[in-house]
Amino acid sequence: MRDRRRSRFCQGLDRSKHSRYRPLVRAIRRFTVRPVLPPALAALGDLAGNLRWSWHPETQDVFAAVDPVLWESTGRDPVTLLGAVGRARLEELAADAGFLERLAEARADLERYLTGERWFQRREAAEGPRAIAYFSPEFGITAVLPQYSGGLGILAGDHLKAASDLGVPITGVGLLYRHGYFEQALSREGWQLETYPVLDPDGLPISLLREQDGSPAQISISLPEGPDLVARIWVASVGRVPLLLLDSDVEGNPEHYRDVTDRLYGGNSEHRLRQELLLGVGGVRALRVHARITGAPAPEVFHTNEGHAGFLGLERIRELTVEEGGPKLDFDTALEVSRASTVFTTHTPVPAGIDRFPRTLVEQYFSEAGATPGVPVERILSLGTEDYHGGDGSVFNMAVMGFRLSQRANGVSLLHGHVSRGMFNGLWPAFDEAEVPIGSITNGVHAPTWVAREVIDLAVAHGADRESDDPDGFLATVDKIPGADIWSVKRQLRERLVEDARRRLARSWEKRGAARAELKWIDSALDPDVLTIGFARRVPSYKRLTLMLRHPDRLKKLLLDPERPCSW
Repeated sequence: MRDRRRSRFCQGLDRSKHSRYRPLVRAIRRFTVRPVLPPALAALGDLAGNLRWSWHPETQDVFAAVDPVLWESTGRDPVTLLGAVGRARLEELAADAGFLERLAEARADLERYLTGERWFQRREAAEGPRAIAYFSPEFGITAVLPQYSGGLGILAGDHLKAASDLGVPITGVGLLYRHGYFEQALSREGWQLETYPVLDPDGLPISLLREQDGSPAQISISLPEGPDLVARIWVASVGRVPLLLLDSDVEGNPEHYRDVTDRLYGGNSEHRLRQELLLGVGGVRALRVHARITGAPAPEVFHTNEGHAGFLGLERIRELTVEEGGPKLDFDTALEVSRASTVFTTHTPVPAGIDRFPRTLVEQYFSEAGATPGVPVERILSLGTEDYHGGDGSVFNMAVMGFRLSQRANGVSLLHGHVSRGMFNGLWPAFDEAEVPIGSITNGVHAPTWVAREVIDLAVAHGADRESDDPDGFLATVDKIPGADIWSVKRQLRERLVEDARRRLARSWEKRGAARAELKWIDSALDPDVLTIGFARRVPSYKRLTLMLRHPDRLKKLLLDPERPCSW
């Protein structure tokens, strides 16, 4: 039998005339079916519940062996796969000695990964922080958990994965969006169509943080217009790293509170302010609840990925100045104490990409009846004021507050660090631009996620140690690999890319109403023997996509080259 879990599916059901309920409004939850696995296959649930599978090919192989066709058709989603596979197949697998041996090894490998010493534990860990909190409005771990839109989220996801591999004691903090970010399609005329699929937490690889009595753990924030905003805490296991995701879609919240976590970067200015209040202030409170329940050490360093979570500094000041149960500090001392353990990463090289709120709105939400009672609102406003030449005194700037609340700040590339020092020079008027204390740490990527399995296998075959903590040692192996072998693998991967692009292109045109007979041209779209460079990004104004039109003659030449034309 299957355990059928049902979250709140719809509001307003008409039961008066028919035995089958008729929904009066749109569905807001999906019906999620989760299987009760045979005891012999219980380890499948453990593997599906830890997102390490998303960058661990050997674990993906185990799920593919459950049902290869379903694995592909479910988008390589272990939770969906296990909910879709038939009872007969599960019983067959439970009696398959070869599969059970493979499953047991995968489960044992995960256990070794979660409990063994890693890079951080083997170094002078005693000198480093016992725990780090990493706040971000989005996390790109895997498409199965669609809580991201672009580079900011991918960077955050890669940080958590790399921290897990290295054994760095990080806890992620974010929001659980009911719709995630929108999915895109094209109309037959070429116009973008976007949809916001409803996500059911019960169908995601996350679990609800619970109190000792089994009730859902919650945090609350006072808001000036009415009752407290209440949020649940979901936990995603990213290898060794817990990721706390706050969800305001809670029974008892007014509808406009429930919608705070409706979608990523949605709504008007006030809606965004509520989201960032929940992320910053609520995120610190969620960390305290998580530590109390699990016994995890309290974070010693707080890192905010862009300014969206900047309000975390105000909550930490409140804890140090007015919260009961500890020594009280004055505001200035509390500010310096919290600054000493706060890191701020800025991402946006243009002012239009930075959140700025009306000062009057911030004043309303941080009044004595607001989110951080006891913290003087005039001091809060001063932290985000653009009180420098060229600044706008009527707005509250989240990046400005981020810099003022952090001891260390960095851009995400050498050039971006230089641009940021120029943008925010006004915060340090006594400093020359080159001396502004904004450094740079160039974005890296999590290699097991983004480097093809075949490339890693090729390096291992020539002596590289897959588990080594020394990246230079792995890269040095490249010099030992014959060029023909590297080229062969690259050719294989490029061919796979072209085949996948053709499949997606055909599927897109079929959805747009094209007949198969019209799509023969797709069979020759792209070429596996031609250098192929992909480029894609979102198109808000601050992304400056019009830079491509700066040299129109050159662009036209590239597009229309008779031998090497660009494809769009």
